[in-house]
Amino acid sequence: MANIKNIIFDLGNVLFDIDYDKTIKAFEQLGFRDFKSHFSPYKMDNLFENIETGKITAAEFYESIKAVSSEPVSSEQIKQAWNAMLLQFRMDSLAFLKQISSKYNLYLLSNTNSIHLEAVEEIFLRETGEKSLNDYFIKAYYSNLKGLRKPDAAVYSFVLEDAGLMASETLFIDDLFTNIDGAIPLGIHTHLLLPGERIERLTL
Repeated sequence: MANIKNIIFDLGNVLFDIDYDKTIKAFEQLGFRDFKSHFSPYKMDNLFENIETGKITAAEFYESIKAVSSEPVSSEQIKQAWNAMLLQFRMDSLAFLKQISSKYNLYLLSNTNSIHLEAVEEIFLRETGEKSLNDYFIKAYYSNLKGLRKPDAAVYSFVLEDAGLMASETLFIDDLFTNIDGAIPLGIHTHLLLPGERIERLTL
C-alpha cells in the first residue's frame, strides 16, 4: 500500500481465533443465566473493562464473579469458563507476518487481560514451538498493561507517540468496527477484517 510504513494488528479474530459464545455458554453452565447481557465484544460491564485495563487482578476478578454467583464456583472453574473463548492461532497469518516484516514495521494492539494473555502465550508455545508472540512485532501493546483499551482515542495516540509513528503512514487492522472507528479521527488508515477474511489475502 502506498505510503504505508507501519501496520498495527489486533489479536483476536485477526491473528487468533476467538469464539465469545463458548465463554458465554460456559458461564451459563456454571449457573450464570444472564451472562450474555453483561459480556460481549460490543458491550462490557465495568468488571470486564476493569480487568482489561489492569485495574483489578485476576484474583479480584474471580472473587467478583463468585460474589454474584447463585451457586458455589471455584476460581479454576471461572478461569476455564473465561478462557473457553480462546481457540487457536491462524498459522498462515503468523507466517504472513514473517513475510511482510521486512517491508513494514509491525505492531500489536490488543484489548486483553492477564488471564487471557497467559493462556494465549501457552497456546502460542504449544502450537508454534516458539518463545513469544511478541517476537513477531517491534512492540506489542496490551490493554491490561497500559491501562488503556480500544476504542478510546487515547490508546491510539499513545501507540503513535510511543512508537514514533506518523498516522498517515500507519495502517490499523481490527475485526470490530467500534475499534476501527476510534482510530479514524487520528488520521490512521484502517481496514475492518470481516468474518472469513484473512490478513494473508489482503493486498499489502
